[in-house]
Amino acid sequence: MARIKIDLPAHVQFQTTVTVRISDLNYGNHVGNDSILTIIHEGRMQFLRHLGFKDELNLENDIGIIIADAAVVYKAESFYADRLNIEISTDDFSKYGFDMYYKITREESGKEVARGKTGIVCMDYKERKIANIPERLLTALRDQEL
Repeated sequence: MARIKIDLPAHVQFQTTVTVRISDLNYGNHVGNDSILTIIHEGRMQFLRHLGFKDELNLENDIGIIIADAAVVYKAESFYADRLNIEISTDDFSKYGFDMYYKITREESGKEVARGKTGIVCMDYKERKIANIPERLLTALRDQEL
């Protein structure tokens, strides 16, 4: 059976750390597959706030972002109180959106826990339709690199 493969861009634009909460665990006593998407979401929000944006709904003139697709490749278990480093980068820009990539590793060991990719589309939340990437967001993303 073919497996999903996520090739990360060479550049990293942002890095943050998230601590695994008890509510992130599943009955196997490790981070649940669904919780990885929540951890990715937290990393994305921290990145946007670092760029000067308050939230995902109104980046500029009622234009926000919406997740069009998501993929995760699980590499290793993670457990309660693990500190997870999230490296984030963006690539594959179009008129309406881009892809955001995530590499999640355990801080203590450096072991990779997961990789993720979200397809992000800009949306005019007032008109409820797809919109062009706001210039302020595009400039912030292109200027950001560690």
